[in-house]
Amino acid sequence: AVVSTQSTGELLIVIYACKTSSARKIVAVLPYLPYSRQCKMRKRGCITAKLVAKLLCNAGVNHLITMDLHHKEIQAFFDCSVDNLRASPFIIQHILDHVPDYQNGVIIAKSPDATRRASSYAERLQLDIAVIHGEEKNEGEEYSDDGRSSPPPQSFSQQIFTFDYPGTVPSAVPKVKPAIRVVGDVKDRIAIIVDDMIDESRTFLDAARLLKSVGATQVHVMVTHGVMSGSCPEDIDQAEEIDQLVVCNTVPVGDKLERCRKLKVIDVSIMIAEAIRRIHNGESMAHLYQNIRGDD
Repeated sequence: AVVSTQSTGELLIVIYACKTSSARKIVAVLPYLPYSRQCKMRKRGCITAKLVAKLLCNAGVNHLITMDLHHKEIQAFFDCSVDNLRASPFIIQHILDHVPDYQNGVIIAKSPDATRRASSYAERLQLDIAVIHGEEKNEGEEYSDDGRSSPPPQSFSQQIFTFDYPGTVPSAVPKVKPAIRVVGDVKDRIAIIVDDMIDESRTFLDAARLLKSVGATQVHVMVTHGVMSGSCPEDIDQAEEIDQLVVCNTVPVGDKLERCRKLKVIDVSIMIAEAIRRIHNGESMAHLYQNIRGDD
């Protein structure tokens, strides 16, 4: 988080310097958009992705090139043109070239929200799809009341509200976690999990452990952005359930290759370079979106 904040701040300074130097057009190239996961309001949290978008536009960005946004609706946060490139052609080619017997594979959606992305991959690879539904229940996990949801004292209520309100405000029904399970057939097959990013390893390890327990012979994880915070590389390297982790070089890899022997990196720089060339020459970007579905 500290690195993302520092890099974003430095980028804003450079953009503003270009703007004050009367640059005709400023194109920001961010293969991985920082804080793109914080794009929805949870409880009373902030939508950080919108704040980043406003900062970039106010600093002077006229055009943004990025890749595989966490949610495509993030493009609406920007007041400038946005080209959201896709890494799926590179990942599909890697599966065709480097996953032996991929015809016996099945595309895995790590959660019901990822079903559309997994379906897009499965249709182009002509493979089946399976969905991991539910959440793993942790023993001793209970709702902790920290006081923020408690009602005001009775004496305070009597001082503020002078009218008679019939009844009380109904409380929301608590969420009951269904037991985690796999919807689909993965027995004696190669499981290929596709997602847009990997930050923490826990959800991927839980999914791989479940897939192996129901008969999957191998588990391959294919993601676009390999953020891999903290001890994630070591966790993946030591996990027997995951056979291979494939990421794109939208995020600097650094020493993660040494920390995780199962890590493979796909180079997507040629697509970003072509996007820059087409924007600079005023050419159409439609060629970069050929055979790309909106679900990717």
